[in-house]
Amino acid sequence: MTPATPKPSPWPIVVLAALAMVGTLPGRSQGLGLITEPLLTELKLERVRFAEINLWTSLAGSLFAIGFGRHFDRWGARVVALTLALLGISVLGLSLGSGISGLLLGLWLSRGLGQSALSAGSLSLVGQVARDRPPSVMATYSILLSVGFMVVFPVVGYLVRIVGWRATWGGVGASLIVLAVIALIVLTRSRLTPAPAPDPGPSQSSDFTLGEALSTPAFWVFGLSSSLYGLVASGIGLFNESILAELGFPPELFLRSLAVTALTGLLGNFLGGWLLSRHPARTLMVPAMSLLALGLASLPHLRSTGAVYLQAAVMGAAGGLVTVLFFSYWPRTFGNRHLGSIQGVAQFLTVVASAAGPLVLAQIQQASGSYAFAFRFLALLTVLLGTAAWIVRTPAKPSLPAQTLSNSLAHP
Repeated sequence: MTPATPKPSPWPIVVLAALAMVGTLPGRSQGLGLITEPLLTELKLERVRFAEINLWTSLAGSLFAIGFGRHFDRWGARVVALTLALLGISVLGLSLGSGISGLLLGLWLSRGLGQSALSAGSLSLVGQVARDRPPSVMATYSILLSVGFMVVFPVVGYLVRIVGWRATWGGVGASLIVLAVIALIVLTRSRLTPAPAPDPGPSQSSDFTLGEALSTPAFWVFGLSSSLYGLVASGIGLFNESILAELGFPPELFLRSLAVTALTGLLGNFLGGWLLSRHPARTLMVPAMSLLALGLASLPHLRSTGAVYLQAAVMGAAGGLVTVLFFSYWPRTFGNRHLGSIQGVAQFLTVVASAAGPLVLAQIQQASGSYAFAFRFLALLTVLLGTAAWIVRTPAKPSLPAQTLSNSLAHP
Protein backbone atom coordinates (compact mmCIF):
# COMPACT_ATOMS: atom_id res chain seq x y z
CA MET A 1 0.00 0.00 0.00
CA THR A 2 1.32 3.43 -0.88
CA PRO A 3 1.71 5.51 2.29
CA ALA A 4 -0.47 8.59 2.52
CA THR A 5 1.25 11.82 1.60
CA PRO A 6 1.76 13.83 4.79
CA LYS A 7 0.14 17.22 5.02
CA PRO A 8 2.54 20.11 4.48
CA SER A 9 3.38 22.17 7.56
CA PRO A 10 0.82 24.95 8.12
CA TRP A 11 3.26 27.27 9.90
CA PRO A 12 4.70 29.18 6.91
CA ILE A 13 1.14 30.03 5.85
CA VAL A 14 0.11 30.90 9.43
CA VAL A 15 3.06 33.28 9.82
CA LEU A 16 2.44 34.82 6.39
CA ALA A 17 -1.27 35.29 7.16
CA ALA A 18 -0.42 37.00 10.45
CA LEU A 19 2.07 39.31 8.70
CA ALA A 20 -0.58 40.12 6.09
CA MET A 21 -3.05 41.07 8.83
CA VAL A 22 -0.43 43.27 10.52
CA GLY A 23 0.12 44.80 7.08
CA THR A 24 -3.44 46.13 7.16
CA LEU A 25 -2.33 48.75 9.72
CA PRO A 26 -2.32 51.73 7.28
CA GLY A 27 -5.93 50.92 6.38
CA ARG A 28 -7.17 50.72 9.97
CA SER A 29 -8.39 53.49 12.24
CA GLN A 30 -5.56 52.84 14.71
CA GLY A 31 -2.96 53.13 11.96
CA LEU A 32 -4.48 56.23 10.38
CA GLY A 33 -4.68 57.73 13.86
CA LEU A 34 -0.87 57.83 13.89
CA ILE A 35 -0.83 60.36 11.05
CA THR A 36 -4.13 62.17 11.69
CA GLU A 37 -2.73 65.22 13.50
CA PRO A 38 0.14 66.03 11.08
CA LEU A 39 -2.21 65.32 8.17
CA LEU A 40 -4.84 67.76 9.46
CA THR A 41 -2.21 70.41 10.10
CA GLU A 42 -0.64 70.08 6.64
CA LEU A 43 -3.95 70.06 4.75
CA LYS A 44 -5.57 72.67 7.05
CA LEU A 45 -8.52 70.32 7.39
CA GLU A 46 -11.18 70.59 10.10
CA ARG A 47 -11.53 67.60 12.40
CA VAL A 48 -15.25 67.14 11.71
CA ARG A 49 -14.63 67.22 7.96
CA PHE A 50 -11.90 64.61 8.30
CA ALA A 51 -14.22 62.41 10.40
CA GLU A 52 -16.84 62.57 7.64
CA ILE A 53 -14.23 61.65 5.00
CA ASN A 54 -13.04 58.78 7.18
CA LEU A 55 -16.58 57.45 7.64
CA TRP A 56 -17.53 57.44 3.97
CA THR A 57 -14.22 56.06 2.74
CA SER A 58 -14.54 53.27 5.32
CA LEU A 59 -18.06 52.39 4.20
CA ALA A 60 -17.11 52.49 0.51
CA GLY A 61 -13.96 50.46 1.21
CA SER A 62 -15.93 47.79 3.06
CA LEU A 63 -17.31 46.57 -0.29
CA PHE A 64 -13.80 45.39 -1.20
CA ALA A 65 -14.17 42.52 1.29
CA ILE A 66 -17.04 40.97 -0.66
CA GLY A 67 -15.35 41.31 -4.04
CA PHE A 68 -12.06 39.98 -2.71
CA GLY A 69 -13.69 36.85 -1.32
CA ARG A 70 -14.95 35.84 -4.74
CA HIS A 71 -11.53 36.39 -6.32
CA PHE A 72 -9.87 34.35 -3.57
CA ASP A 73 -12.23 31.43 -4.14
CA ARG A 74 -11.68 31.57 -7.91
CA TRP A 75 -7.99 32.36 -8.28
CA GLY A 76 -6.49 31.02 -5.07
CA ALA A 77 -4.20 32.21 -2.32
CA ARG A 78 -1.83 34.22 -4.53
CA VAL A 79 -4.52 36.91 -4.71
CA VAL A 80 -3.31 37.82 -1.20
CA ALA A 81 0.13 38.71 -2.60
CA LEU A 82 -1.48 40.89 -5.28
CA THR A 83 -3.58 42.66 -2.65
CA LEU A 84 -0.48 43.32 -0.54
CA ALA A 85 1.24 44.89 -3.55
CA LEU A 86 -1.76 47.05 -4.43
CA LEU A 87 -2.08 48.21 -0.81
CA GLY A 88 1.62 49.10 -0.76
CA ILE A 89 1.21 51.15 -3.96
CA SER A 90 -1.84 52.97 -2.55
CA VAL A 91 -0.02 53.81 0.70
CA LEU A 92 2.92 55.11 -1.33
CA GLY A 93 0.50 57.18 -3.39
CA LEU A 94 -1.06 58.67 -0.26
CA SER A 95 2.37 59.68 1.00
CA LEU A 96 3.10 61.47 -2.29
CA GLY A 97 -0.36 62.97 -2.90
CA SER A 98 -1.66 66.41 -2.09
CA GLY A 99 -5.03 68.04 -1.65
CA ILE A 100 -8.43 66.68 -0.66
CA SER A 101 -8.83 64.60 -3.84
CA GLY A 102 -5.56 62.76 -3.17
CA LEU A 103 -6.60 62.21 0.45
CA LEU A 104 -9.99 60.81 -0.60
CA LEU A 105 -8.49 58.40 -3.11
CA GLY A 106 -5.67 57.32 -0.79
CA LEU A 107 -7.95 56.72 2.19
CA TRP A 108 -10.52 54.84 0.09
CA LEU A 109 -7.92 52.51 -1.40
CA SER A 110 -6.15 52.03 1.94
CA ARG A 111 -9.43 51.20 3.66
CA GLY A 112 -10.67 48.97 0.86
CA LEU A 113 -7.45 47.08 0.17
CA GLY A 114 -6.22 47.00 3.77
CA GLN A 115 -9.00 46.94 6.34
CA SER A 116 -11.37 45.03 4.05
CA ALA A 117 -9.73 42.96 1.29
CA LEU A 118 -6.42 42.04 2.93
CA SER A 119 -8.11 41.30 6.26
CA ALA A 120 -10.49 38.90 4.48
CA GLY A 121 -7.54 37.41 2.60
CA SER A 122 -5.53 36.83 5.75
CA LEU A 123 -8.48 35.09 7.39
CA SER A 124 -9.17 32.97 4.31
CA LEU A 125 -5.51 32.03 4.02
CA VAL A 126 -5.17 30.79 7.58
CA GLY A 127 -8.65 29.27 7.47
CA GLN A 128 -7.62 26.95 4.64
CA VAL A 129 -4.74 25.42 6.59
CA ALA A 130 -6.39 25.45 10.03
CA ARG A 131 -9.72 23.82 9.27
CA ASP A 132 -8.69 20.20 9.86
CA ARG A 133 -6.03 20.97 12.45
CA PRO A 134 -6.20 21.63 16.20
CA PRO A 135 -7.58 25.02 17.35
CA SER A 136 -4.07 25.84 18.60
CA VAL A 137 -3.16 26.69 14.98
CA MET A 138 -5.72 29.50 14.87
CA ALA A 139 -4.81 30.58 18.41
CA THR A 140 -1.16 30.86 17.34
CA TYR A 141 -2.24 33.00 14.39
CA SER A 142 -4.17 35.29 16.77
CA ILE A 143 -1.18 35.59 19.09
CA LEU A 144 1.24 36.32 16.23
CA LEU A 145 -0.87 39.13 14.83
CA SER A 146 -1.51 40.58 18.32
CA VAL A 147 2.22 40.66 19.03
CA GLY A 148 2.83 42.04 15.54
CA PHE A 149 0.47 44.97 16.08
CA MET A 150 1.99 45.59 19.52
CA VAL A 151 5.45 45.90 17.91
CA VAL A 152 4.58 47.73 14.69
CA PHE A 153 2.19 50.30 16.18
CA PRO A 154 4.71 52.08 18.47
CA VAL A 155 7.51 51.79 15.89
CA VAL A 156 5.45 53.49 13.19
CA GLY A 157 4.25 56.10 15.69
CA TYR A 158 7.84 56.89 16.69
CA LEU A 159 8.92 57.23 13.06
CA VAL A 160 6.04 59.62 12.33
CA ARG A 161 7.30 61.92 15.09
CA ILE A 162 10.95 61.66 14.00
CA VAL A 163 10.90 61.75 10.17
CA GLY A 164 7.35 62.92 9.44
CA TRP A 165 4.23 61.17 8.22
CA ARG A 166 5.06 61.23 4.50
CA ALA A 167 8.45 59.53 4.84
CA THR A 168 7.04 57.00 7.30
CA TRP A 169 4.03 56.17 5.13
CA GLY A 170 6.31 55.84 2.11
CA GLY A 171 8.44 53.35 4.05
CA VAL A 172 5.33 51.41 5.09
CA GLY A 173 4.20 51.24 1.45
CA ALA A 174 7.59 49.98 0.28
CA SER A 175 7.62 47.36 3.07
CA LEU A 176 4.23 46.07 1.97
CA ILE A 177 5.49 45.65 -1.61
CA VAL A 178 8.48 43.67 -0.32
CA LEU A 179 6.13 41.53 1.78
CA ALA A 180 4.02 40.95 -1.34
CA VAL A 181 7.04 39.50 -3.16
CA ILE A 182 7.81 37.22 -0.20
CA ALA A 183 4.16 36.17 -0.03
CA LEU A 184 4.13 35.29 -3.73
CA ILE A 185 7.19 33.06 -3.27
CA VAL A 186 5.78 31.30 -0.20
CA LEU A 187 2.33 30.79 -1.71
CA THR A 188 3.73 29.56 -5.02
CA ARG A 189 5.74 26.90 -3.18
CA SER A 190 2.82 25.89 -0.99
CA ARG A 191 0.18 23.38 -1.98
CA LEU A 192 -2.69 25.80 -1.59
CA THR A 193 -4.63 25.85 -4.85
CA PRO A 194 -7.86 27.48 -5.99
CA ALA A 195 -10.99 25.54 -5.20
CA PRO A 196 -12.43 23.74 -8.24
CA ALA A 197 -15.16 25.63 -10.03
CA PRO A 198 -18.51 24.81 -8.45
CA ASP A 199 -20.99 22.77 -10.45
CA PRO A 200 -24.38 24.31 -11.19
CA GLY A 201 -26.99 23.61 -8.57
CA PRO A 202 -26.58 22.74 -4.88
CA SER A 203 -23.23 21.37 -3.82
CA GLN A 204 -23.21 17.80 -2.53
CA SER A 205 -20.08 18.36 -0.44
CA SER A 206 -20.09 19.32 3.23
CA ASP A 207 -18.89 22.82 2.29
CA PHE A 208 -21.49 25.57 2.24
CA THR A 209 -21.98 27.98 -0.63
CA LEU A 210 -22.21 31.68 0.23
CA GLY A 211 -25.99 31.62 -0.15
CA GLU A 212 -26.33 28.57 2.07
CA ALA A 213 -24.13 30.12 4.75
CA LEU A 214 -26.08 33.39 4.69
CA SER A 215 -29.34 31.48 5.12
CA THR A 216 -28.25 30.05 8.49
CA PRO A 217 -28.96 31.85 11.79
CA ALA A 218 -25.48 30.83 13.00
CA PHE A 219 -23.75 33.01 10.39
CA TRP A 220 -25.63 36.12 11.52
CA VAL A 221 -25.31 35.45 15.24
CA PHE A 222 -21.52 35.03 15.03
CA GLY A 223 -21.09 37.74 12.41
CA LEU A 224 -23.10 40.30 14.39
CA SER A 225 -21.46 39.33 17.69
CA SER A 226 -17.99 39.92 16.27
CA SER A 227 -19.16 43.11 14.56
CA LEU A 228 -20.56 44.45 17.83
CA TYR A 229 -17.14 44.05 19.43
CA GLY A 230 -15.62 45.98 16.51
CA LEU A 231 -18.20 48.74 16.98
CA VAL A 232 -17.42 49.01 20.68
CA ALA A 233 -13.64 48.92 20.21
CA SER A 234 -13.62 51.60 17.49
CA GLY A 235 -15.98 53.90 19.38
CA ILE A 236 -14.09 53.70 22.66
CA GLY A 237 -10.74 53.96 20.88
CA LEU A 238 -11.66 57.20 19.09
CA PHE A 239 -13.37 58.94 22.01
CA ASN A 240 -11.26 57.57 24.87
CA GLU A 241 -10.11 61.01 26.09
CA SER A 242 -13.68 62.31 26.14
CA ILE A 243 -14.96 59.19 27.93
CA LEU A 244 -12.29 59.37 30.62
CA ALA A 245 -12.78 63.12 31.05
CA GLU A 246 -16.49 62.53 31.68
CA LEU A 247 -15.48 60.10 34.44
CA GLY A 248 -12.91 62.52 35.90
CA PHE A 249 -9.72 60.75 34.73
CA PRO A 250 -6.74 62.24 32.86
CA PRO A 251 -6.47 61.26 29.18
CA GLU A 252 -3.02 59.67 29.58
CA LEU A 253 -4.59 56.94 31.73
CA PHE A 254 -6.04 55.41 28.57
CA LEU A 255 -2.57 54.88 27.10
CA ARG A 256 -1.47 53.02 30.23
CA SER A 257 -4.62 50.92 30.28
CA LEU A 258 -3.93 49.87 26.68
CA ALA A 259 -1.00 47.77 27.91
CA VAL A 260 -3.34 45.92 30.27
CA THR A 261 -5.84 45.37 27.46
CA ALA A 262 -3.11 44.03 25.15
CA LEU A 263 -1.79 41.57 27.74
CA THR A 264 -5.19 40.20 28.72
CA GLY A 265 -6.07 40.06 25.02
CA LEU A 266 -3.15 37.69 24.49
CA LEU A 267 -4.32 35.62 27.45
CA GLY A 268 -7.76 35.52 25.85
CA ASN A 269 -6.16 34.24 22.63
CA PHE A 270 -4.37 31.43 24.52
CA LEU A 271 -7.47 30.55 26.52
CA GLY A 272 -9.73 30.61 23.47
CA GLY A 273 -7.44 28.28 21.51
CA TRP A 274 -7.25 25.85 24.42
CA LEU A 275 -10.99 25.86 25.07
CA LEU A 276 -11.90 25.42 21.40
CA SER A 277 -10.28 21.99 21.46
CA ARG A 278 -12.76 20.98 24.18
CA HIS A 279 -15.94 22.98 23.58
CA PRO A 280 -17.95 24.16 20.54
CA ALA A 281 -17.57 27.78 19.47
CA ARG A 282 -21.19 28.66 20.27
CA THR A 283 -20.62 27.67 23.90
CA LEU A 284 -17.49 29.83 24.18
CA MET A 285 -19.17 32.87 22.64
CA VAL A 286 -21.38 33.06 25.74
CA PRO A 287 -18.57 33.84 28.26
CA ALA A 288 -16.89 36.08 25.67
CA MET A 289 -20.01 38.21 25.26
CA SER A 290 -20.65 38.09 29.00
CA LEU A 291 -17.22 39.58 29.67
CA LEU A 292 -17.83 42.24 27.02
CA ALA A 293 -21.21 43.11 28.56
CA LEU A 294 -19.62 43.32 32.02
CA GLY A 295 -16.90 45.66 30.74
CA LEU A 296 -19.43 47.91 29.02
CA ALA A 297 -21.91 48.02 31.90
CA SER A 298 -19.17 48.84 34.43
CA LEU A 299 -17.58 51.64 32.37
CA PRO A 300 -19.90 54.47 33.56
CA HIS A 301 -19.27 53.48 37.20
CA LEU A 302 -15.44 53.61 37.29
CA ARG A 303 -14.24 55.72 40.21
CA SER A 304 -10.57 54.74 40.71
CA THR A 305 -7.46 54.08 38.63
CA GLY A 306 -7.50 50.44 39.74
CA ALA A 307 -11.07 50.09 38.48
CA VAL A 308 -10.02 51.49 35.09
CA TYR A 309 -7.25 48.89 34.83
CA LEU A 310 -9.63 46.09 35.88
CA GLN A 311 -12.20 47.18 33.29
CA ALA A 312 -9.45 47.30 30.65
CA ALA A 313 -8.43 43.74 31.61
CA VAL A 314 -12.00 42.48 31.21
CA MET A 315 -12.36 44.18 27.81
CA GLY A 316 -9.03 42.75 26.67
CA ALA A 317 -9.96 39.20 27.69
CA ALA A 318 -13.32 39.53 25.92
CA GLY A 319 -11.61 40.83 22.79
CA GLY A 320 -9.06 38.02 22.83
CA LEU A 321 -11.79 35.39 23.04
CA VAL A 322 -13.97 37.00 20.37
CA THR A 323 -10.98 37.30 18.02
CA VAL A 324 -10.08 33.60 18.21
CA LEU A 325 -13.73 32.58 17.81
CA PHE A 326 -14.19 34.88 14.82
CA PHE A 327 -11.08 33.56 13.10
CA SER A 328 -11.85 29.90 13.79
CA TYR A 329 -15.60 29.70 13.25
CA TRP A 330 -15.99 30.15 9.50
CA PRO A 331 -13.73 27.39 8.09
CA ARG A 332 -14.69 24.91 10.83
CA THR A 333 -18.42 25.51 10.27
CA PHE A 334 -18.81 26.29 6.57
CA GLY A 335 -15.76 24.63 4.95
CA ASN A 336 -13.06 25.87 2.57
CA ARG A 337 -14.66 25.67 -0.86
CA HIS A 338 -16.33 29.12 -0.65
CA LEU A 339 -14.41 30.36 2.38
CA GLY A 340 -13.20 33.58 0.75
CA SER A 341 -16.72 34.69 -0.15
CA ILE A 342 -18.14 33.76 3.26
CA GLN A 343 -15.39 35.47 5.24
CA GLY A 344 -15.58 38.43 2.88
CA VAL A 345 -19.17 39.06 3.92
CA ALA A 346 -18.29 38.52 7.58
CA GLN A 347 -15.43 41.01 7.26
CA PHE A 348 -17.80 43.45 5.51
CA LEU A 349 -20.06 43.36 8.58
CA THR A 350 -17.18 44.07 10.96
CA VAL A 351 -15.84 46.96 8.85
CA VAL A 352 -19.26 48.63 8.64
CA ALA A 353 -19.75 48.20 12.39
CA SER A 354 -16.30 49.61 13.15
CA ALA A 355 -16.97 52.61 10.90
CA ALA A 356 -20.32 53.23 12.60
CA GLY A 357 -19.03 52.80 16.17
CA PRO A 358 -17.77 56.35 16.78
CA LEU A 359 -20.90 57.82 15.16
CA VAL A 360 -23.20 55.71 17.36
CA LEU A 361 -21.42 56.76 20.55
CA ALA A 362 -21.26 60.43 19.50
CA GLN A 363 -24.94 60.63 18.62
CA ILE A 364 -26.10 58.94 21.83
CA GLN A 365 -23.77 61.15 23.89
CA GLN A 366 -25.08 64.26 22.15
CA ALA A 367 -28.72 63.26 22.65
CA SER A 368 -28.40 62.17 26.30
CA GLY A 369 -25.50 64.34 27.49
CA SER A 370 -23.50 61.31 28.62
CA TYR A 371 -21.87 58.15 27.31
CA ALA A 372 -23.48 56.11 30.11
CA PHE A 373 -26.69 55.34 28.20
CA ALA A 374 -24.70 54.20 25.15
CA PHE A 375 -22.65 51.73 27.19
CA ARG A 376 -25.70 50.35 28.99
CA PHE A 377 -27.57 49.93 25.72
CA LEU A 378 -24.60 48.19 24.10
CA ALA A 379 -24.21 45.94 27.16
CA LEU A 380 -27.85 44.85 26.80
CA LEU A 381 -27.37 44.19 23.09
CA THR A 382 -24.27 42.15 23.91
CA VAL A 383 -26.23 39.99 26.38
CA LEU A 384 -28.90 39.35 23.75
CA LEU A 385 -26.32 38.24 21.17
CA GLY A 386 -24.59 36.05 23.76
CA THR A 387 -27.92 34.38 24.51
CA ALA A 388 -28.53 33.87 20.80
CA ALA A 389 -25.09 32.25 20.46
CA TRP A 390 -26.06 29.77 23.19
CA ILE A 391 -29.36 28.92 21.50
CA VAL A 392 -28.26 28.72 17.86
CA ARG A 393 -27.14 25.32 16.60
CA THR A 394 -24.27 24.36 14.33
CA PRO A 395 -25.78 24.47 10.84
CA ALA A 396 -26.18 21.27 8.83
CA LYS A 397 -25.73 21.34 5.06
CA PRO A 398 -29.26 21.35 3.60
CA SER A 399 -28.24 19.66 0.34
CA LEU A 400 -26.35 16.72 1.88
CA PRO A 401 -27.73 13.20 1.40
CA ALA A 402 -29.67 11.89 4.36
CA GLN A 403 -26.90 9.68 5.73
CA THR A 404 -24.27 12.44 5.57
CA LEU A 405 -26.69 14.88 7.16
CA SER A 406 -27.32 12.44 9.99
CA ASN A 407 -23.60 12.10 10.60
CA SER A 408 -23.07 15.86 10.64
CA LEU A 409 -25.82 16.26 13.23
CA ALA A 410 -24.32 13.53 15.35
CA HIS A 411 -20.93 15.27 15.31
CA PRO A 412 -21.53 19.05 15.45
